[in-house]
Amino acid sequence: MPTQEELRNKEQTYYDDVEVGQDLPPYIIGPMTPTHLFRWSAAIENWHRIHYDQDFSIYHDGLPNILAQGSWKQSVMPQYLKDLCLPNGWAWKVQFQHRAMIVPGDTITVSAKVTNKYEKDGLGFVEVETGMTNQDGINTCPGNGTIVLPIKGGKEIPYPFVAPEE
Repeated sequence: MPTQEELRNKEQTYYDDVEVGQDLPPYIIGPMTPTHLFRWSAAIENWHRIHYDQDFSIYHDGLPNILAQGSWKQSVMPQYLKDLCLPNGWAWKVQFQHRAMIVPGDTITVSAKVTNKYEKDGLGFVEVETGMTNQDGINTCPGNGTIVLPIKGGKEIPYPFVAPEE
């Protein structure tokens, strides 16, 4: 994942810079640790024991280990898309499914691949296929999204972003 300093100084990716079929820069997160998962539980005050109590998770619920929370995934994917768009783009839509567990020791690659792009009302819309893949190649969180990138020499993307009418 990029540092705060790298994000503050990030050069804009323009609509003109991406092509259908292109893999966008990934985030690598991990390896996940029990401490990382516990801190997320504490931050959002979710005290279900499967997220921090290894013995309970394994021996009571029959899970392979403590689990990363779905809400963690729900925060990482939009953050990833937002960061791809910085400083002047907009992460507009994202949807995904929780398909596999993330446990301590997993290293997650958050990714996006351009599946379509189009211009509308002077703005550059980029549709992407997204994923959170573990070190074993399992996409734990497949989905898709739409980001809006500025067109070189085009108008600024309004803030707050209001999508053009369909």
